[in-house]
Amino acid sequence: MRGITYKNTLTNLPNWNPNDEVHLSQPIGFAYETSTHFIHIYGSDKVFNIISIGLTVAEAKSGTLEDWVITNFGATTIEPITLDIGSSISGVWRPSLYYYEDSFQALNVSDTEMRLSEQALRILIEKLDELLLYIEPDANGLNSHSHKTRELLILASTEVENYWKYYMDISSAVPQNGRTFTTNDYVRLLPKLHLDEFEFNLKSYPHLPAINPFLGWSNSQPSQSLTWYDAYNKTKHDRDSHFDKSTLSNAISSVIACLVLHCVKFSPFPLFEQNNALTSLINQHFSGNLVVCNNKSYYIPEIELPSTTRADKFVFDPRREGYTKPFNVNSLTI
Repeated sequence: MRGITYKNTLTNLPNWNPNDEVHLSQPIGFAYETSTHFIHIYGSDKVFNIISIGLTVAEAKSGTLEDWVITNFGATTIEPITLDIGSSISGVWRPSLYYYEDSFQALNVSDTEMRLSEQALRILIEKLDELLLYIEPDANGLNSHSHKTRELLILASTEVENYWKYYMDISSAVPQNGRTFTTNDYVRLLPKLHLDEFEFNLKSYPHLPAINPFLGWSNSQPSQSLTWYDAYNKTKHDRDSHFDKSTLSNAISSVIACLVLHCVKFSPFPLFEQNNALTSLINQHFSGNLVVCNNKSYYIPEIELPSTTRADKFVFDPRREGYTKPFNVNSLTI
């Protein structure tokens, strides 16, 4: 079954405080129909755009789904959701996944995998933390280079390549050159993983613009269009000629590229919400959010209502009630 997504412009809920205009804080809507009911779920457009499964609305079917969402939620710009309701794609997080167990199941990853990735990420951020003790990331500092910035750039970029290879492997992709994967292959991951939707800020340096390391990644120049990755290639293979490319700016971008890929594979929420050393580092240095997010690509949980479900419109939490079904996990295709 397919669903729709839209913008909420109206709050029309039973027994609801008229001053609590949910559509202002939850402007994204998702809806579909079961055999007996219409279902609506609210979603945010802030930070990582979590959907509010606890604010699910149901009502017995009458008329069309589109008319129902227009009447009750002021739906505008109605569009179809890409995947079937209750479906996800292996290894590709979407904002509708929040709870750890839901994410692990829908993404087909494990807690053990996430912990190993967190260890690698922690090493990179600790190295960046150390660099920032000595180099101020102002206009001059960002362009400075050293053996330490080169070391971090190489370590982070090879970790990025490790993620890229993982995605080519799980998608059963074949190298275009018939031998090994190159950026001509990896650039195809950009739309599939929604990589350019993520941006991060360095919290201690508000004068710096947000960093979106995959913005502008181009099929025509798959290596050169990623400035930090092009710098990594050049300084790795020819340090004498390209040592000056291993700047602090490129090192920071490569670390943030790892952050993005970790979020795609495991969800950003564990990074920011756990109680461990890595989360402390993350929250010390970074804030993140999604930009120009593709709502049509969200994974919307399938809700199985019991036969005794009331017919009038009501708000409920299907997860707490045990009404949500496990996701049907689809393979990634490149």
